[in-house]
Amino acid sequence: MIDKAIILLRDELQSYINLKDASVNVVIDNIGLFETTKGDTLTNNIVITVVNIEEESTLKNQPALKRSSLTNAVYINPPVFINLYVLFTCNYSGNDYPLALRRLSFIIRFLQSKNSFSTASSVVGGSIDLTEPGISELRFTLELYTLTFEQINHLWGSLGGRQLPFAMYKLRLVAITDQAIVREVPPIEEINTSIKGIFN
Repeated sequence: MIDKAIILLRDELQSYINLKDASVNVVIDNIGLFETTKGDTLTNNIVITVVNIEEESTLKNQPALKRSSLTNAVYINPPVFINLYVLFTCNYSGNDYPLALRRLSFIIRFLQSKNSFSTASSVVGGSIDLTEPGISELRFTLELYTLTFEQINHLWGSLGGRQLPFAMYKLRLVAITDQAIVREVPPIEEINTSIKGIFN
């Protein structure tokens, strides 16, 4: 489901930016590979990279019981709700540095105008198979996530490269579940109790 969320985000961003500048290409890849032999395809692109995953702790305590019919109760572990930290990098340098800043502005403007996404409201959706289980319920929001200078230093140090124009966003509430049945039990229909007095 993580990949589908990022693909949906990429497709929507690509569609928006192409209205402003048809030459822009948005790719999903690891920006940490930029200064390696595999980084040639990242040059002169907007690169989307997932740099961290976090469980949403406020939705952790959900019931596992679901009633599948009038006769049985089914226990299915509740979904894991996760937040993704998504890095948008405008990988242009040299004389194209002002172009990188311009395209970074496009990203921020796009996510300011549309911060809620779902497969149901997608204007593109061509890259996602909507028949897959759970895809029709895919929805998430994005909010700008501001890093301190120290965090920026650690981030680009861990990515192994020089800092490029970027924006970090927190993608909230991707639900991941396998819908595997833990057990199935009949419902409780009556309760028998036998209470004995203390003097019997």
